[in-house]
Amino acid sequence: MSTIKDVFYEMPCLTESSPIINGQVIRRKWFKYADKRHIGQYLYKFIQYNHSALSFLGVTPSIIGSDQNIGISFRTTEFIGAIPLRAPDTGKQIGDFIVSPRFIGKDRYTDYIEILNVLDAEINPSFIDSLPLTSGRNYRPPDYLEAIKFIESLEALLKMKWNKFDVSTKYSSNPSGQIKWKQYIDNSYKVEQTIKFPTRKNILHEKHIEYSQIRYVFDLSKDILKSTNTPQSIKLTISNRLDSITEKLHFLNPIETSNIQIRAFDNPSVKKCKEHANKILNKLVSESTAWRVDYSDVFEKLVQRVFIESTKLIGGRLLCNQKIKSQLNNKYSWELKYLEPDAIFQKGNNIFYIDAKYKSHLFNKYDQSRTLKEDHRKDLHQIIAYSSFNILLNKVSFLCFPSNRIEIKDTTYINSLNNSNITIKLVGIPIKKDYLEDAAKMIASEINNIVRTN
Repeated sequence: MSTIKDVFYEMPCLTESSPIINGQVIRRKWFKYADKRHIGQYLYKFIQYNHSALSFLGVTPSIIGSDQNIGISFRTTEFIGAIPLRAPDTGKQIGDFIVSPRFIGKDRYTDYIEILNVLDAEINPSFIDSLPLTSGRNYRPPDYLEAIKFIESLEALLKMKWNKFDVSTKYSSNPSGQIKWKQYIDNSYKVEQTIKFPTRKNILHEKHIEYSQIRYVFDLSKDILKSTNTPQSIKLTISNRLDSITEKLHFLNPIETSNIQIRAFDNPSVKKCKEHANKILNKLVSESTAWRVDYSDVFEKLVQRVFIESTKLIGGRLLCNQKIKSQLNNKYSWELKYLEPDAIFQKGNNIFYIDAKYKSHLFNKYDQSRTLKEDHRKDLHQIIAYSSFNILLNKVSFLCFPSNRIEIKDTTYINSLNNSNITIKLVGIPIKKDYLEDAAKMIASEINNIVRTN
């Protein structure tokens, strides 16, 4: 168990089963008013009290053993995040349950930041109403994740001219243009004002309110990226970029805001910058409640990126999220309108279906868990269903999982009735930037070997 005062337990995502935590150890630290003779009852009550929060974070608790040897173990899935917990003996709040990323360097989010930058993807946390986290902002998704994305969008914005019309009043000696006659009449009794006509002027320039609001968010982002919570490696890589943006925005005075209005006619670069700016503003006012991030979508994009790089090496065509539509008559409510593999690789007459699964199978290769087997059965049936659209007798498809190292394993299923077969290649890809190039080369080599033999 974690030694941090405000944390009940911390473990990585994609963990099939945590070490068993003895019930008496939990009682002494967290359930201090619980009867030690009935600790099992309190553990069951603990799960009931916190069922909705644990489900939100994708955590499955299991009570193991009996009597004085009873304990609890936890299983985690694709989510990371933090939830507050309540004690079963008093109903009061105790420490938080933390699920951290699978790969942790000096900072728990560094590897993911690098991956997200390569993929041009985002991390969008989900929140639910809950008790405040006892760990406060210590285990919140770091602000610098969104700050980096905002800086990138602002750099794109600075490459273009963002001018807007500013409405102002100018005085002229001739009654031409849009004269504000009411204002003129109110002041014309003064002799010196009789030949001064207040005129409405629309002036196009960069010094407008929305740009000043963006400058305000940039100042917030700069403070975030220079704070002690931001890893030193990120500070070093972004420092010069911050100085460059500061110099380019010197003509703007920041205007404080809680939201920047996004307009339908905004340029795409302007719209993207505003969206990232609003995410930062929303995070600053959000309360410290339960949150989670789903990395399965990030892993899917990672796998697609690996196969895109493989395509560059050997040629061919990659179709990402290609929909295989159904032709339905008298459709039932539960029927699927289409199938959607994560990617399809085509080279000549060869077609390879690819599916990415952000699951823990390659971290638990020899685990006898029934859950692992059932999950794999479903994944296997799904990729075989996709492969049925391949007209070749010898079919090959890729099923990709996160792993500690780059690896590949073949399993061939043979149909003796028509002498056809399908080979499922289980591919392990670490979620680290440094492995992407080698993974792409491995995939390219595998596909080349298949194409040559067919």
